Amino acid sequence: MTSSITSRAEIAGARRIVVKVGSSSISGPNVGQIDPLVDALAAAHANGSEVILVSSGAIATGIPYLSLDGRPTDLATQQAAAAVGQNVLIYRYQHSLDRYTIVAGQVLLTAGDLENPTHRGNAQRAMERLLDLRILPIVNENDTVATHEIRFGDNDRLAALVAQLIGADVLVLLSDIDALYTRPPGEPGATKIATVPFDDDLSGVTFGDIGAAGVGTGGAGTKVAAAKLAAASGTPTLLAATGQVAEALAGADIGTWFEAASL
Repeated sequence: MTSSITSRAEIAGARRIVVKVGSSSISGPNVGQIDPLVDALAAAHANGSEVILVSSGAIATGIPYLSLDGRPTDLATQQAAAAVGQNVLIYRYQHSLDRYTIVAGQVLLTAGDLENPTHRGNAQRAMERLLDLRILPIVNENDTVATHEIRFGDNDRLAALVAQLIGADVLVLLSDIDALYTRPPGEPGATKIATVPFDDDLSGVTFGDIGAAGVGTGGAGTKVAAAKLAAASGTPTLLAATGQVAEALAGADIGTWFEAASL
């Protein structure tokens, strides 16, 4: 079903919003961005919107506690870092949400969960009930049990699938840059793309990575793929900077808007 939201300005009145934030935006030196992120989510929540946060960051958050120099490359250590980091990450979110007396509900998923009809149905019912209870679901890939063979690949894709699962009106993908550009924004000649029509294949765009090296796994290409996936299901998507989340949820004319298909 196509969302009734057709422009950025209508995000402020959206019934159901999925917001995705990446590892590099809320871990390490950027851990201080959690509070302003929560401020924006709480404002949307207070406005009557149902908000779902898809948050990366378990592995990145766990790394210092395992005394590692960087992101581990072997699966077992990644799983160990995720087990520790997810606990710390959800605590940080709940501690910040306490300022607004909002309760978070942790939802950990694997790609297999959304491919299995029974597991998919269970996940959908759980999230619908959390939203009915005015709980704020915080979704992440279940890195502790996920394998290299069965992964979403990045949480941008997970966010698009969650938006699809719960019939979100809009998906907001937060990044380290403020929009999609025709080439990496640090390169000469890079031009901001304000709107992407659904049938635009972006053939003239050169993708670079978004995110701190060695921490996140997504880049501009994964965000565009996720936005296109959501749009194909009828959910428009806004790509914006993490620091602009309050403006994004208030309907400001920022970022890159991916128009949805008319279903």
